[in-house]
Amino acid sequence: MGHWVRSWSLGGAALKPSLPSRGPGFSAVPAALGSSGPRPVPLSYRLLGSSDAHPPLVFLHGLFGSKTNFQSIAKALGQQTGRKVLIVDARNHGESPHSADASYEAMSADLQALLPQLGLVPCVLIGHSMGGKTAMLLALQRPELVERLILVDISPLPTTAVSKFPSYLAAMKNIQVPKELPLSQARKVVDEQLMPVIKDLNIRQFILTNLVKASNGHFTWRVNIEALAQQMDKIMDFPLLQKSYSGPTLFLSGANSEFIQPSHHPEMKRLFPHSQILSVPGAGHWIHADQPQDFMSNVKRFLC
Repeated sequence: MGHWVRSWSLGGAALKPSLPSRGPGFSAVPAALGSSGPRPVPLSYRLLGSSDAHPPLVFLHGLFGSKTNFQSIAKALGQQTGRKVLIVDARNHGESPHSADASYEAMSADLQALLPQLGLVPCVLIGHSMGGKTAMLLALQRPELVERLILVDISPLPTTAVSKFPSYLAAMKNIQVPKELPLSQARKVVDEQLMPVIKDLNIRQFILTNLVKASNGHFTWRVNIEALAQQMDKIMDFPLLQKSYSGPTLFLSGANSEFIQPSHHPEMKRLFPHSQILSVPGAGHWIHADQPQDFMSNVKRFLC
């Protein structure tokens, strides 16, 4: 297998890494898709190269996440299947640029620019939560770019009723940290401040990976808190579309999660008529973290 190749953006301009890259190089994406579509931003990504001709695996993380969430699993699946593998930071997350537009249409536009540029179409899109909704919209808008879909504990229905993310975001906006603290101590202070709202230690630790020290010495969040807060209703929702995606689709549902309900199944089948729904025992919303071996086994079976 090849190496991970990283590319990122700084001040709106894409920077090429000094490491050798396989396939097309990374450069800034076009200013817009069409005359009226959202303006794409240059996403940060890591690519694991391969000479395999099968559709590559593209992993899309969820809200407050980053490309590192899937790094270990993506590398293992790349080695086990021989396929190229891409992990990518969504806009307003990780090392990708911030933007006032946090809509699924914009996140889909980013991928519509990046994937052909890297020569990674058609691909297998694997999206968790917010990343799953982005994957669904991309497949519905541009089915020729997507060979098949794997959607991790998410459906094309609103998730406001079961998601606690809006309350998490409110707590994140209210943190106060002395700037003289080292990062390790600052994370302990913030952990204590988040604890009354975010009871689950694993979720707090996941969110705390976003705490960074800015160039002015103040602590801040790597995710774009303001844009996400302003558009949280859109992120919890899903665009209403009449078209369907006819490619093979797998919905993986966490047996201990409420994100996919039986009442969602008719709409899932309407939009994705060639879909199947599998429940993963012992898994909550983060299936790939709770049951990584089962997750990888289900992905590999679906690829066969």
